[in-house]
This record gives sequence, C-alpha cells and structure tokens, in this order.
Amino acid sequence: MSACPGPASPAAPTLLQLIWLASPALPVGGFSYSEGLEAAIEAGRVRDEASAAAWLLDQLRLGPGLADLPVLAQAIPAWQAHDAQRIAELNAWTLTTRESAELRRQTEQMGRSLLEWLRNRPDDPRLVTLAALRPAPSFPVAFALAAQQAGAAPEQALLSFAFGWAENMVQAALKAVPLGQSAGQRILAMLADSIPAVAAHALALDDDGRQSFTPMLAILSARHETQYSRLFRS
Repeated sequence: MSACPGPASPAAPTLLQLIWLASPALPVGGFSYSEGLEAAIEAGRVRDEASAAAWLLDQLRLGPGLADLPVLAQAIPAWQAHDAQRIAELNAWTLTTRESAELRRQTEQMGRSLLEWLRNRPDDPRLVTLAALRPAPSFPVAFALAAQQAGAAPEQALLSFAFGWAENMVQAALKAVPLGQSAGQRILAMLADSIPAVAAHALALDDDGRQSFTPMLAILSARHETQYSRLFRS
C-alpha cells in the first residue's frame, strides 16, 4: 500500500484559485471577445500565424501591459486596505481611457460578471464597494479583489490575468484567422514567455506611468462595431 500524501503546500490553494481565475471557463464571457483582432483580420493586417503572433505580442505589451496590469497591481493593496476612494479612482481611470465604445462595454460586462461570481463566495464587505462602482466595476478592478481574496501577491495576480487574456485571444485567433491548434499553441508559448517581463514592467509603473494609447486598435475596434460579418462581441 502506498503511503498517504503529505499535507498540501500553503501556496497550493492560492495557486488553484489563480488557475481558476485565468481559466476560459470562468463565467465572465472573456471567450466572446477578440478585442479588435477580428477587425484586424477583416482589414488584412492579420492573415496567418506569424502576423497573428506579432499582433498579439504588440497588443500584450502596449495594451494590458501598460493599462490593465498596472491597474491590477495597484488595486490589490487598495482592496487589502479597503481603500474605497483609491478603488474608485482606478476604476474611473480604466473606464475613461477605453478607446472605443465596445472595449469599454467589454470591461464593464466582464467586471459585472466577475462581481456576480464573487457573490457566490463567503460574505466580504468589499463586495458592496465593488458593486457600488459606477457605471460598473471594470474587469481588472474586480479581478484584483478576487486575487486578493485568494491571498495572491500582485506579481502572481498579474501573471494569472495576463495568461487568461492570452489564452482567450489565441482562441479568438484560432477561430477567426483561422489557425490550427498547433499554431495556436506556438503563439500561446510565445506569449507566455513574454508575460513575466511585461508583468514586471507593469509592477514598476506608478499612476503617471500607466497609459492607454493604442490608436490602430481603437480604429479597428470602432470599425468592428459595424463590421458586417463577425463572430465576436468586440
């Protein structure tokens, strides 16, 4: 008879929670968005594995890497201290710097959905603060509360958030380019290799260092709003 396994590492529950938060199965609707990628395909800017990989790497570095990830890093200690004013400031910045209507609707919808998921957890008075954000909680601010509840350090939370984003975007590329599964795995591996450096840079940014400036993505996202044939909500 084999010996009984020893006790789990104290870090194991946090790791499992972060895997859960990064999963495409998390019921927040991340799988239904392409964040302008579908419009880039329609415009001929993304057409194969190489161009999809280059597009997503640029987007990781210039989009989430300079906006959502720094917000997430700063929101975690704010949630730990339950600093409602700071949380409201970070949420307002996230919503007002979205560069198209559909990108703003995306973060609002995913933030609301994550709030509903968090309500299945034990009572936490900070959920009242999250629900009170107007017009809606943004996704990185809601994700920060979920990560803080799990006991995650900011770096761990950023890695989880970024990988979840990368997996959803690769799945969008598989459907819309289209690409095969092997190509998708190569792109995901490339993004995963880049995520630690992007997260480290995001952790070092202060309020003045955050930015949301991706004009080509904004134009394509706006065009996507009226694109004749599409699979994704953004």
